[in-house]
Amino acid sequence: MFGTQHYSLFLLSGILLNITPGQDTFYIVGRSIAQGRRAGLLSVFGICSGAVIHTLAAAFGLSAILATSASAFTVIRVVGAAYLVYLGVRMWFDSTESFQNPVEFSPVRSWSIYRAGLLTNLFNPKVALFYLAFLPQFVDPLAHSKLVAFLFLGASFLTTGTIWCMFLALAASKIGSRLRTSPSAGVIIRRVTGALFAGLGVRLAITK
Repeated sequence: MFGTQHYSLFLLSGILLNITPGQDTFYIVGRSIAQGRRAGLLSVFGICSGAVIHTLAAAFGLSAILATSASAFTVIRVVGAAYLVYLGVRMWFDSTESFQNPVEFSPVRSWSIYRAGLLTNLFNPKVALFYLAFLPQFVDPLAHSKLVAFLFLGASFLTTGTIWCMFLALAASKIGSRLRTSPSAGVIIRRVTGALFAGLGVRLAITK
C-alpha cells in the first residue's frame, strides 16, 4: 500500500507507542488538568505541528539519501533496527511510575500554550531519532516512490497519535486520576511496547 510493507505491524507499533507515557503525554495531561480542555487541545495542536515537521524532515531527507545511494539507505535501516532494539530494551526495564506528580502550569495566552507544545515536540531529539529509525523499516525497497511511502507512513502515525492525544486532552482529569491510583499501568504499557520494538528491531535486522 503506497509503497509500504508490513503496514499492519506499523499501525500496531505506532498505536502502542502513542499510548506509551512520554514527554508529550505528560505535557498534555498536565496542561489539561491544570488549565482545562481548551489548553489541552491547544497543546495537542502544537505537539502535532512538531510531529508534522519531523515527518517531513525524515521523509524528504531519507528519500534524498535513497536517491543518492541504496547502500546508504540500507545502512540507515540496519542502524535504525538496532536503535529500535535499544529503545525496546530501555522501555522494558524502565519501571518509572510516571503519573505520580502531574505538571503544574501558570495561566498563559493561547499562542504561548500552542508554541510550548510545538517546541516540546520539535526540540526533543528522541522524537527525531525515532522517526529516522522507525519509518524506513516499513518502506518497500522496491517501491516506485519512496517519498510517497514515507509521507503515507508519517500521516498514518500522525493520525493515530492525534486521536490519542485529543482523547487525553478531553479526558485528562479522569485518566490522570486513574493512572495515579494505578501507576503500574504505565509500566505495563511500556513493557509491552518495549518487547514489540525489540522483537521488531531483531526481525528487521535479520530480514533481507
